[in-house]
Amino acid sequence: MRAALTRMSRGESLLHRAARGSAWTIIGVFGSQGIRLVSNLILTRLLFPEVFGVMALVMVMIQGLNNFSDVGITPAVLQSKRGDDPAFLDTAFTLQAIRGVALWLACCALAWPAAQFYEVPELALYLPVAGFTSVIWGLQTTRIEEANRHLRLGQLTRMEMLCQLVTTAMTVALAMVMQSAWALVIALVLGAVVKVIAADRMLPGHRNRFRWDAAAAREMIGFGKWIFPSTIVGFGLAQGDKAILGKYLSLAGLGLYNIAFFLASFALQMGMTVIWRVMIPIYRESPPGLSHENFLRVRRIRMALTAGFLGALAVMAALGPWLVEVLYDDRYATAGGMVRLIACATIPQIILLSYDQSALAAGDSRRFFALTVIRAVLFLGLFWLGVHHWGLAGGLAGQALGAILAYPATVWLARRHGAWDPLHDVLAVAAGLAIAAAFVRPSQVVGLF
Repeated sequence: MRAALTRMSRGESLLHRAARGSAWTIIGVFGSQGIRLVSNLILTRLLFPEVFGVMALVMVMIQGLNNFSDVGITPAVLQSKRGDDPAFLDTAFTLQAIRGVALWLACCALAWPAAQFYEVPELALYLPVAGFTSVIWGLQTTRIEEANRHLRLGQLTRMEMLCQLVTTAMTVALAMVMQSAWALVIALVLGAVVKVIAADRMLPGHRNRFRWDAAAAREMIGFGKWIFPSTIVGFGLAQGDKAILGKYLSLAGLGLYNIAFFLASFALQMGMTVIWRVMIPIYRESPPGLSHENFLRVRRIRMALTAGFLGALAVMAALGPWLVEVLYDDRYATAGGMVRLIACATIPQIILLSYDQSALAAGDSRRFFALTVIRAVLFLGLFWLGVHHWGLAGGLAGQALGAILAYPATVWLARRHGAWDPLHDVLAVAAGLAIAAAFVRPSQVVGLF
């Protein structure tokens, strides 16, 4: 056992680096969610549910703008043969900075229309300030991408947790003094500053400067021409539920949904973070379509990850309502009934998490875009249809059904790169059905109509 742990902690094989990277990422997600939970508990006692509803709308707008302008700089660095070239990294940094300024200007332009659409006048003031984070993030060092590319995730995780602790302390202090949504908006900007400075000081690697390499720019833009529309469509997958619910729920109701989603989506968020950081390097170094040995290596990694994600989901589905009852006051009691349904609605997404990364690792951003479109159309259409006719429970059922109906397209993409693993899918579906059967009750569903 000791020898195995030593090999995992020091070995440089793909499996050892993947295991270390996954472990550090999971530690980071647990730490991050723990810090967020403590922050959430403190803030819910200092602020009203309406504040969290307003911030949900602010984040929908900012995330939407980010997605609507993403040219795939991060995955381009992760998969490119020039991903360690200083000229390539500096060109990525320059593109990122230009994009950040453009994003902020767009956020300022959309502030008033968004305030009118959602009938929340405060958005006209909050969005330009919160949107300035785009300018700050544009100055983020590419050392983060370098750490991800080589699975050096221990340093990255420690840096991110330190930044989150500092940002949380600032947020709580501002909330105590201001007791309004301004506290969260200002903390958002300060948190971006903290992370940019910390990444520059704490991570090893190339020190960026503004530089333009035409060949590097052409490669990134060529790769990103399909990532750009993919992230626009991906906005629907990431924020579509809140964007739709913003028209059907009060600000207080949207705030309650946000609290429940924070708890219920823990397994999905952990899975997405681990997959994003680990699987592109794994697929790049060990393409499953190249040999049966590579396929089996990827299968072992994917099986272990999916088992861990579904296990975390089962724990949250079991404890979620109790956690709401114990941790939050009576104003948030309704969120308890939402937690299990939201968690179980994410099961199909968790099972299929890693397949699309095989396309990005191979530079196949066009088929990645096609799959993202199919997923988003099914998710948005069925979620809206469910909410419109049957309330939140109907929307969550539509979300799960959308992911299931997208399975043939996912298989199509995965088979192109030799990544489809039907044994993994069958075992994961059986486990997912068992979890849903154990925790979904008709009385909970009726309560959310």
